[in-house]
Amino acid sequence: MIGRHFISLAAMLAASPALADAPLTLTETEQAAPALPAILAPRERAALENRILSERLDTLITQIMRAEGIDLWLLVAREYFEEPVVATMLDAENMHARRRTILIFHDPGEGKPVERLTVSRYGLGGLFAPAWNPDSQPDQWQAVADLITARDPAKIAINSSDLTQFADGMTLSQYDRFMSALPPALHERVTSGEGLAIRWLETRTPAEMELYPTIVRIAHAVIGEAFSRKVITPGVTTAEQVQWWYRDRLMQLGLDPWFHPSVAIQRQGSEGMMEGDAVIQPGDLLWTDFGITYLRLNTDTQHLAYVLKPGETAAPAGLSAGLANSNKVQDFLRAAFKPGRSGNEALAIARAEAIAAGLDPSIYTHPIGHHGHGAGPAIGFWDNQKGDPRGSGPIRPKTAWSIELTSYAAVPEWGGQRVDFRTEEDAFFDGETVRFIDGRQTAITLIPSG
Repeated sequence: MIGRHFISLAAMLAASPALADAPLTLTETEQAAPALPAILAPRERAALENRILSERLDTLITQIMRAEGIDLWLLVAREYFEEPVVATMLDAENMHARRRTILIFHDPGEGKPVERLTVSRYGLGGLFAPAWNPDSQPDQWQAVADLITARDPAKIAINSSDLTQFADGMTLSQYDRFMSALPPALHERVTSGEGLAIRWLETRTPAEMELYPTIVRIAHAVIGEAFSRKVITPGVTTAEQVQWWYRDRLMQLGLDPWFHPSVAIQRQGSEGMMEGDAVIQPGDLLWTDFGITYLRLNTDTQHLAYVLKPGETAAPAGLSAGLANSNKVQDFLRAAFKPGRSGNEALAIARAEAIAAGLDPSIYTHPIGHHGHGAGPAIGFWDNQKGDPRGSGPIRPKTAWSIELTSYAAVPEWGGQRVDFRTEEDAFFDGETVRFIDGRQTAITLIPSG
């Protein structure tokens, strides 16, 4: 560790009033309308984020550089134009890159630790060792070139990729300046850091997975509030009003959405989904898509609710069966996860199993973590149920996923109308099994009509 001292994660959790209770653990069972967990104050969040970042830098960088066979990794960002990887390496007090921030990881080999250097005017919370004195070398790019030349690495990775936005952070102007300063003899050693960027972003550490169930539980609790009479008055409330209630509620809690929440209505006799100023009525099937960012991790959840008609105590059996079908597709997909198997292969296997079981699936699952639609292989897209270049990468252990999909079914109580049963729950793949982080919805939420 460079220049920063932290108490252990366990001690920090015990010392925080908001985290003093026993931490939640991964579970297959989702609670209906769970209580909202306590949310940390900014200072507590920052301390926890810094602790986790320090551990990630200490434990992951060496692993991924050696797995990818890279000797030196160069990352460049500018103020308010942080590339995806650099943005996740800034400590909680440095919210943006300053001027031009250049980070270098160098693996000297022979069992020695990886160097973490910053060729920048400003330090980064003690996580990177300063490696530039502008008074002695005013040219920042020449300072980078001199540092690299002195270390003579066999492979120099930069973040440039046509396949994924997460590894394409080196802009043209910065590439030109870097290559102009780098000695020509080293040019042929420059290669893409795509594998490094994906591995850094997709890998979840034990400390992160200790926190993730609470983060997902917060999202589930807010959805439980949204899908209740606290927010929805049938015959009065519109879909759009529920969307903006989410935004207001997150502002009250000091949390951020990473996308504008979605709310839509399916109704007997109406085709497709109704949104916007459509008024929620008894007998409607509601759908929501909602995600938050907290402690640098993201959630992504889709749930269904049914507005009871007067005298009803349960959703129509056909609607409940439709959700059960989507749960079955979830299970086929979870069983298709294997280390090294591509996202495209998992998609094909899961779809074949679901179709053979008489289901009508559409699978569009994605990694989740530092970003809502995270780094790593996609497993289908809603508009492409065949192989896609973005799904060609390998599924790796210690990765988190949004198991996002739907199945379609005719509902007898609605005159055989074809209904879309969308579902999405966050999960963790440990290399053997895919477990939900805070359970999954297996029963449609019921909203009394009044």
